[in-house]
Formats: sequence, structure tokens, C-alpha cells
Amino acid sequence: MQTEARSERSESVDPRPLAELLQCPPSIRTVLNRSSQCFNYEAGDIVFRQSDPCQGLYLIVSGQFQRRTDRLKAHLVLGQARSGDLIELAAILGDERHTYTLGAISAGSVLMLPIDALHRAFDAYPPLRRQLLEELAREVSRGYSACWHLRLFKPRRGGAVAAD
Repeated sequence: MQTEARSERSESVDPRPLAELLQCPPSIRTVLNRSSQCFNYEAGDIVFRQSDPCQGLYLIVSGQFQRRTDRLKAHLVLGQARSGDLIELAAILGDERHTYTLGAISAGSVLMLPIDALHRAFDAYPPLRRQLLEELAREVSRGYSACWHLRLFKPRRGGAVAAD
């Protein structure tokens, strides 16, 4: 029974396909499609830098990219982004500043939905913002689950969780 509960919980935080995330009326989808831009990168290129204004929502089309951040005078690698990954939901839905630097590890392509087109879509079809907020919550849950499985966190008394 525990295995079933764990399996259901895991499925609830799995990433959703972009087509499902961007379920909206055809007119909104058309605006997003027409405004989207595709960029090609070579290994070593920077897609965006931490703390810079966010230009849009990014979808990795091909290649491998690395997320890294500077926190408390430390350089941290947050992990890799691969084909199909949706990048910077937190920035789009938050203060519109990049929370980390994204750089190309290999040659690849990134599709960007510009922030102004997304804002127009949110205004015209508010459920789209909610769908993306739900995906951001799943993304946070996936990150927490990964840390838990890697034993980066340990339970404290009272059910709270803290880093070592």
C-alpha cells in the first residue's frame, strides 16, 4: 500500500507536456506561436545570467544546458537542463529576474516565448497563469523529492525538514 501511495505521489509531480501546460483557446495559442523565437547556442554560450531581467519562458529544444548560481560567495551547479525542459517558470511568475545562469554544455536550441506575449496571454486567458503556477509547484516538489532521495535533507522533530 505504501508503494502505491508513493507511486501516485510521484506521478502527481511528473512534468506535464508543454501542449498540456499551454492549453488555451486557439487565438491565445496563435499569439504565443507567432511571438515565439528560436535561438541556437554553441557549447560555452550563455543563454541568460542570474539576476538579469527575464526575457521570456524557455523550452529546451535540443542540446544540454547547465544551471548554475552564485549564493553566499559560492558557485553552485544546480543541474542540467535537457530537451523538453521548461525553463524559468519562477522568474516569469515571480519578480521577472533570472534566479540562475543558464549556459550551453553542448550545441543546442532553445525556444523562447517572450514575456510580453505571455502577459497578454495571461490577461486574455487567466487559467493559463494558474496552469503554469501548478507546474511550478510540481517543479518544486520534484526538486524536493530529488533532494530527499539523495539524502540532502533530514527530518527534524515535529516534521520540519532542514538541510545538513
